Amino acid sequence: MDTVIEIAEAVRSGERKAVEVVEECLACISEKNALLNAFVHLDDQGALARAREIDDAVAAGVDPGPLAGVPLGVKDLEDCAGMPTSHGSVMYLDRGPVERDSIHVGRLRAAGAIPLGKTAAPELGTLQYTRTVAFGTTRNPWNPDKTPGGSSGGTAAAVAAGMVPMGTASDGGGSTRIPASFSGLFGLKPSFGRIPSEHPCTSQTAVFGALTTTVTDSARHLDVVHGPDDRDRTSLPPSGVRYEEVVEVLSPVGLRVAWSPDLGFAAVDPEVEAVTSAAAAALIDAAGMERVERSVLLTDPIRTWMSQGGIDLWAEHDCARWLERKDELTPFVRSSLEITSEATTPQLAKGFRHRWKLEEEVAEIFSDVDVLLTPTTAVPAFVAEGPPPDEIDGRRVHVGMSVPFTMAANLCWNPAASVPAGFTSEGLPVGLQIMGRRHADDVVLRLSRIFEQIRPWPRTTNQLL
Repeated sequence: MDTVIEIAEAVRSGERKAVEVVEECLACISEKNALLNAFVHLDDQGALARAREIDDAVAAGVDPGPLAGVPLGVKDLEDCAGMPTSHGSVMYLDRGPVERDSIHVGRLRAAGAIPLGKTAAPELGTLQYTRTVAFGTTRNPWNPDKTPGGSSGGTAAAVAAGMVPMGTASDGGGSTRIPASFSGLFGLKPSFGRIPSEHPCTSQTAVFGALTTTVTDSARHLDVVHGPDDRDRTSLPPSGVRYEEVVEVLSPVGLRVAWSPDLGFAAVDPEVEAVTSAAAAALIDAAGMERVERSVLLTDPIRTWMSQGGIDLWAEHDCARWLERKDELTPFVRSSLEITSEATTPQLAKGFRHRWKLEEEVAEIFSDVDVLLTPTTAVPAFVAEGPPPDEIDGRRVHVGMSVPFTMAANLCWNPAASVPAGFTSEGLPVGLQIMGRRHADDVVLRLSRIFEQIRPWPRTTNQLL
């Protein structure tokens, strides 16, 4: 599979036809989707019709845009005109196709991207693996017995298997970075507000994004989709940065960086710690950064995130009626809704106080350093059907502790990315998380690009399937 940029430039120049690119992707989906369950809905005829329009535009001397002819998977948590949005739930299976794109998808489409279909997500995007009552289990191309992660698991499986060069993702607690880590991909969670949304979540943690095989592809994606929209009161003004350029030229020399294998509270798989520790050292050396030896001790963000995430579900999905059909819901969603429905005002207020404390701790760290490096996840990909392991390195842990490192960036609005750092002895990908100061998306992308240059990673798992 060619990269996003390779496809777009070939289509824009007339070297390749968008129809041919789409047909190749549809053939790959036909071959692999029965095993991986990456796509839950396809619009092949709509995609081919759009591809023909792009080819006609090129023939007429019109530039279709920076994503011309790029096939796209759309995560089944956001709207894509002409396709249903099920949110991975049986509660939405009777809905027909939506009429409008999300802001994010609309900007991608306007830039020439071609949506092929909807990619699987766990119910309401709530899990770190992708299994639903509605659509079944999604599997990891590196090892189909394992999960590609969640909640952008279908997108991760599709991109890692070479079905599409890029897919949309969203990240409210790690849902872009976790699948990137488990599936050997690059995933950026931008600063909160960088990519606008029609309905910013009540807790203001989630940001749209993409999963790609290269850093520069994600930089082009961000160039296309960032910027304000009047429908999103939290959207940031234009950054004034062309990310595809700064990803190659921004100098990180002299930046202060800290490495933490556990953030002071997490248990970590020994192989994951070894791979990411070596990767962090290599990046620090290659980038010419100053390593700061300091303690990094954060309040466990998981319970805070879970308490506020339940409010988001109620606000976005009007979940009061759902409890009447709770036996049809996945156990985690059912439990979250029941807990939130019974929460008192003092309990909800306590969650906000915990978040404020975490924000103070993260602000203190970034008053001393510019970059924080951690493992992306505490474990490699686990069994596809779930649940996550309840023991890590000999310690009994609760359900969120397999992914303890990603949520702080959501709760505190910092940009953070996962880069493929290496593999376990079983051949499973491991990700390194690069977290920057709030709004320093350019720094995170540049460091990711430097790591990609010194430690190139496989683009897809085609050789394994």
